[in-house]
Amino acid sequence: MLLFSGVVLMLDYKPSTEQVVYDGPYGPLRGTEMSRALDSTLAITFETRGGLLIRQVHHWATLIMVAAITLHLLQLFFTAGFRRPRRLNWLVVFGLLVITLGAALTGTSLPDDMASGTSLAVLDGVLQATPFVGSSLSSLLFGGDFPGDVISRFYPLHIAVLPVVLIGLFIALRRKPEERVVGRAATVAVIKRAGLFCFVVGVSFVMAATATINPIWLYGPADPADTSAGVGPAWYLAFLDGSLRLAPGWEVVWWGRTISLAVLLPVAICTLFLALVAVYPFIEERMPGLIPLRTGIGVAGIVFYGVLWAAAGADTIAVQFHLSFNTLLRVFQILLILGPPAALVITRRICLGLEQRDMEIATHGIETGRIVRRPDGGYVEDHRPSVRQLMSH
Repeated sequence: MLLFSGVVLMLDYKPSTEQVVYDGPYGPLRGTEMSRALDSTLAITFETRGGLLIRQVHHWATLIMVAAITLHLLQLFFTAGFRRPRRLNWLVVFGLLVITLGAALTGTSLPDDMASGTSLAVLDGVLQATPFVGSSLSSLLFGGDFPGDVISRFYPLHIAVLPVVLIGLFIALRRKPEERVVGRAATVAVIKRAGLFCFVVGVSFVMAATATINPIWLYGPADPADTSAGVGPAWYLAFLDGSLRLAPGWEVVWWGRTISLAVLLPVAICTLFLALVAVYPFIEERMPGLIPLRTGIGVAGIVFYGVLWAAAGADTIAVQFHLSFNTLLRVFQILLILGPPAALVITRRICLGLEQRDMEIATHGIETGRIVRRPDGGYVEDHRPSVRQLMSH
């Protein structure tokens, strides 16, 4: 879906920051100076037959793809699908997630509207906060001082480099010799995949036709001096925004340079979190037999991500529920510190209890709730054999 809709959009999109005056059918922006990139995107939206539908299919399909890869990564984690000989699959799926996030980031920046311009301004601030090399990194990405000509750099990445990498990773993921099937089973598998593809296509088009997403015409052209109010990051990048909101405003002066830990610290923590996710199979390989602990670690990671994700909408939550914004941020800060350890301990205890119950069932059978009197006058509860006991006999 992404490839199909992307190719259609590429036919009319103009990746240029050259300034033009909008003279299209959308009245509120008529006469506004904007980049040719935004002008062509508005032309796709309002003048190309089916253009708005294809734009929204492309956007919704991106969200579905990120969600699907994330869920698959969680499935592999909790079912230990990353163990040998499938450890490479874990790295491939993680690579898919990272490359998809990169493709989504570069794609949302191409319309050159106020919302994408605000996101790029945040990205520039993060790069500038990197000690000693921040200015060089920003200049390299934007081709000079912000905003520069980032479209000329993001466009080839979005339409050529990242899609090729994604296709290569998908091919690597599908190469599983132990799961090859032939004959009737292969035919059934192909039919199921074709049906699933049609289902995803249908869902994508229904969402695109009924739910507006990324209405660039409401934001107007990007302006480095302005920012959009009420526009938040995409859900898959919200945890980064939440980490910036929860970080304390610390600054230190080192070698005559002011280093903003309010930006550097959350970026470093989020990067470390993703790095730990990538290398976790190699860590667990040295500590086998830790299923309850692994489940606890997984839930703790979900809580950590969830708190940061929710913190990105703290302003909206405060307005909707008439709460103090500063108090809400303080609550999220406490949850970020205490939530993951508490989730780990509680989940591990639950898993240990479930293991103990399974061991008792395997040893004594399943409780029937029927009390039987023994010949000596004592009472015992009757148990019926479990499936495992029956198979062993």
